[in-house]
Amino acid sequence: MNVDIKLVEQTVENLKKRQFDAYYCATSQEARELALSLIPAGDTVAWGGSVTATQIGLIDAVKNRENIRVIDRDLAQTPEEKRALMRKGLTADTFIAGINAVSSDGWLVNIDGTGNRVAAMVFGPENVILVAGVNKITECRDEAEHRARNTAAPLNTKRFGLATPCFATGKCADCVAPNTICSQFLFTRYCKPAKRIKVILIGEELGF
Repeated sequence: MNVDIKLVEQTVENLKKRQFDAYYCATSQEARELALSLIPAGDTVAWGGSVTATQIGLIDAVKNRENIRVIDRDLAQTPEEKRALMRKGLTADTFIAGINAVSSDGWLVNIDGTGNRVAAMVFGPENVILVAGVNKITECRDEAEHRARNTAAPLNTKRFGLATPCFATGKCADCVAPNTICSQFLFTRYCKPAKRIKVILIGEELGF
């Protein structure tokens, strides 16, 4: 894809003004290596559902790294065990996730069904690493919310096979369907403590 470098640079600059630790990597490989370098040895690491982190090989790389411990909810044998591991992930040292949308003026917008992913972004893990393709960048916060509602959410319902209105139409209906994945909306406009959240933008079309 063609990357608007000026837009990317503007986004990185504005994220830094809001105290995020922001980076741009041209390739998935560069992003993966950078993300790994931001995880201190000895950390316990957990992650939220992220197509991007999986696509760039970050999750597999974390699982294979010897000097850290992982909390892998996919190893759970029962729904109860999975939920317990997700709760434990909120106490991890490092948490990895994707981003539904990021505005060029430095807002992060995320929508979550269960809430564990956005909860970890807000508080708990002292080190949060977020990865996103440049296709997630929008001009403003309102466009970022629109993207999260009308691009990320419908595609994720298809990924999970959930019968929601957006599954059928591809557009947000602001539904109250029992299996909605839009339970929690998180708008992050400033990072406290400074640099707790690391944002890695990647010069590829990744995730939803």
